[in-house]
Amino acid sequence: MKLDAATFVRLRRLAPLLDDVLSAGEVEHADQAVGLASLAQLCSQLFDIYHCEHPGEIAQVRLDALESH
Repeated sequence: MKLDAATFVRLRRLAPLLDDVLSAGEVEHADQAVGLASLAQLCSQLFDIYHCEHPGEIAQVRLDALESH
């Protein structure tokens, strides 16, 4: 799935935020929490698009994950 330019830019803008949170091991500031909410929303939208395009692959990955646990 090719990302459009606007989506790519949004992901690039949010990537440092995720890196900061992972490096610190915690959410330290309200702006980080808000940024994480934006990242989650964007990831959810991307998942929905991918799922519509490739439902069989998503179903298989979910099945594989259940079997591995």
